[in-house]
Amino acid sequence: MAITAADVNKLRQQTGAGMMDCKKALEESNGDFEKAVDYLRKKGQKVAANRQDRDAKEGLVIAKVTADNKLGALVVVNCETDFVAKNDDFGNFANTVAQIAIDKKPANLDALKALPFNNEITIADKFIEQIGKIGEKIDLPYYQTTLGEQVIAYNHPGNRLACIVAFNKTVSEEVAKNVAMQVAAMAPVALDKDDVSTETLERELEIAREQVRAEGKAEDMIEKIAQGKINKFYKESTLLNQEFIKDNKLTIRQYLQSVDKDLTVSAFKRFSLS
Repeated sequence: MAITAADVNKLRQQTGAGMMDCKKALEESNGDFEKAVDYLRKKGQKVAANRQDRDAKEGLVIAKVTADNKLGALVVVNCETDFVAKNDDFGNFANTVAQIAIDKKPANLDALKALPFNNEITIADKFIEQIGKIGEKIDLPYYQTTLGEQVIAYNHPGNRLACIVAFNKTVSEEVAKNVAMQVAAMAPVALDKDDVSTETLERELEIAREQVRAEGKAEDMIEKIAQGKINKFYKESTLLNQEFIKDNKLTIRQYLQSVDKDLTVSAFKRFSLS
């Protein structure tokens, strides 16, 4: 059957694929729209298989919160090139995935991928479809949520860095933004001393010991000096013990207590594209 421009445009609106790809899909499917959509998905699977070994390290990091500010979600959508990351269609796609995460609140990354994309195919299948459209590898490697009495989302300009921060009490927009900016700028590895993983602590201790040995210190002094370096690590790398970037006479814990003696951060998540 003859393929009209209206048919091609309809398929393009439905799938987001390029005009020539849609025309080819309709020709191969003899004008059957469902078969044409399947054709485009298979094309995406083929492209995905061909580009499986490619690195997808560019992309967008997107933080969103629910309307009641009780839950925040952090979603990363990767692609191969900065050119694609800056494309409006890719940005809209990534933001839609993040919005689905906020709306549906899936328990984990696999559950997010299994959700329908705009009441159509699953998000996982939509990624395959988008690979066929874009022509390079795209991926959904990261999804985390945070719950709190109030949660703020911070998206750094360019969307290569974002974070979500949860508080145990309702706070002003200024306080919430100040702490979110602290998380974004200072990249804490944990909330407080007790939240540092054993693996991280052991790694930092070993680095400290080697540094002390390289300085020629006596063997019986190594452990004591290394522990001192760990205290410095806590001050630099745990959020509540970091110096507040807007007033280095205060730690973040002290800053929050100056606002409300019972106020604290209950959790945070941060992701940055390297």
